[in-house]
Amino acid sequence: MTHALLTTSRSIRLACILEATTPKPGNVHRGADFEDLTFGDFMVSSSVLGEILADDAEQTGLGDAILAGVRTMNQAVGRNTHLGSILLLAPLARVPRGVPLQSGVQQVLRSLTPEDSRAVYEAIRLARPGGLGKAEQHDIHSLPPASLLDAMRFGAERDLIARQYAEGFAPLFQEMVPLLQRSLSREGPLVNKIVDLHLRLMAAFPDSLIARKNGTEVAQQAADWASQVLLACQDNMQSDGERELREFDSWLRADGHQRNPGTTADHVAALLFVALREGWIDLPIRLWG
Repeated sequence: MTHALLTTSRSIRLACILEATTPKPGNVHRGADFEDLTFGDFMVSSSVLGEILADDAEQTGLGDAILAGVRTMNQAVGRNTHLGSILLLAPLARVPRGVPLQSGVQQVLRSLTPEDSRAVYEAIRLARPGGLGKAEQHDIHSLPPASLLDAMRFGAERDLIARQYAEGFAPLFQEMVPLLQRSLSREGPLVNKIVDLHLRLMAAFPDSLIARKNGTEVAQQAADWASQVLLACQDNMQSDGERELREFDSWLRADGHQRNPGTTADHVAALLFVALREGWIDLPIRLWG
């Protein structure tokens, strides 16, 4: 059962903080910054997003909530820390308490309007995510289509977040939530469980940010390496597993963090929100044991 302390806005904030704090390979965390993006940036933007994304659905449409989230992020840190997480968390946050998340988010997506499409296009342009390039149809720099889901369906093969929208978040609930539950069932501190989840997601879903920046072969190489690290880390991240994890992390960060698995991190944040909402993570939370 969900703890009464964890309102939707607090669950969003906490999910983003847990995701960013955990030393996931290839990502910013409290022990590793990028040249142009720091752990502090993630903490500041995490602290301001919860209330924006949890705004009353009757007062604010989904697109406007996403746009407000990106504007707030830009005002707070001046760079893109959470666009993917915002796109995933905003529909989940609009599911009323007492309504199952999977069926509830499908209803949210069925209610999208042309105004939502316009606002989401504007939000993505403001965030300026890496590796988008040009698209033959529904290009982000062109006029938005009347149906946001049409655009998401067009981009679903090359972007996992677009696929979530196109398929009513079925990949998240049917394929990723079982991985989440498996990771949370492990012994050990929560931080190890989140690293385990990150690796399982990378192995099962080649990171689409890596693919956009480097090509699908490099994304598959990262997925295969994540599988190898998982095998080496079965003993609670000890000995050989720790060495494999460090080497994988270094490779992902090389060349100006070109192989940063950012889409995977966005899904970790969304799944942690699901876990907090469903009461699968106990309070008090002890990240390091």
